[in-house]
Amino acid sequence: MHALRFFVCLITVAATPLFAFAAEPQYKSEGIEVVAAAADEAVRSDFSLDAAKDYLEKGSVAWTKSKKCVACHTNGTYFQMAPALADVMGQPLAEQREFLVKEVAKYSKANIDTLKTGIRPTQVAYMAHGLATWDKYSGDGKLSEETKQALNLMLSLQSDDGSWGNLDCWPPFESSSYQGATVAALALSTAPGFLDNLTEEQAKHVDLLKKYLRTQDAPHDYGRILLLWAANEWDGLLTEAQKLELVSMATGHQQDDGGWAMRTFATPETWGGGGRAAKLKTEEEFKSPPSDGHQTGLVIMVLRDAGVPADDDIIKRGIKWIKSNQRESGRWWTRSLNTDGPHFITYSGTFYPLMALHKCGELK
Repeated sequence: MHALRFFVCLITVAATPLFAFAAEPQYKSEGIEVVAAAADEAVRSDFSLDAAKDYLEKGSVAWTKSKKCVACHTNGTYFQMAPALADVMGQPLAEQREFLVKEVAKYSKANIDTLKTGIRPTQVAYMAHGLATWDKYSGDGKLSEETKQALNLMLSLQSDDGSWGNLDCWPPFESSSYQGATVAALALSTAPGFLDNLTEEQAKHVDLLKKYLRTQDAPHDYGRILLLWAANEWDGLLTEAQKLELVSMATGHQQDDGGWAMRTFATPETWGGGGRAAKLKTEEEFKSPPSDGHQTGLVIMVLRDAGVPADDDIIKRGIKWIKSNQRESGRWWTRSLNTDGPHFITYSGTFYPLMALHKCGELK
């Protein structure tokens, strides 16, 4: 059952041709239909938190009901982000946590060798980070038994080099074991009190992860942004000098319009396999990629947590871009690196701008 569910979850995306254009709804399940994401969708005249929330909740619920799996690009991102925005968006959907808990319980009973294949190790890391975030922001601030179970399962799936297994074919999420390792680091550092009460066996896994992230070169600047995100949460993972170097890298990618473009953070060849480089090089905006919601939101929220003030001109210009580019559906547009089909990257490309606004005191 687990192998089948994983296969269905993956093939749903893989079946979309690289050059097909979306006409079908982006998300659809009983009672929910979210229109396709498109570059030419009209920009809103004014920012709407309610429109963004509606899009994000419907997307996660529809994916969970129709696909019945944890996908990094949709409900995996909901689990990571929604609890931390509870003070402005309301409590995250209880049914989503219930599904997450059931998935962890099912995976805990699966064959360990099977779980170490494909994207499963990183899927489990997303589950653990989601439950840890729920504990920290939407629970009583204490580590739950469900989160402990998820973290222990996650640690059991660690690779010998300290990373978490992943595929290299669906960037930016399922793009490398390095990305999986950063999600695991976020899970460990977010879980209330977990790192302060490690068993000897858990400590071995944690030390191996720290060694990996400190010594393994990131595959690209996008990976370095993820490293900075993890280091912001995990005190002592990097030195202050190392973090400042990453801050400088990130600010250096800012575009003239104040936003950031995901495509400038890696060369086509370093995003992974699957014929992606050829696809990216044929895009009409290849030489001058436009700013997008995913990268602009991600960079701002990470820079803020790294200590860059909200009134810094770099941040102010980025926030202006976010406020000026929300679409009528509540989304921010981000073109997929993988297919010109569902453009699921617009999902994180909406959560990240909201978190950026929140960290700058722009959501009341």
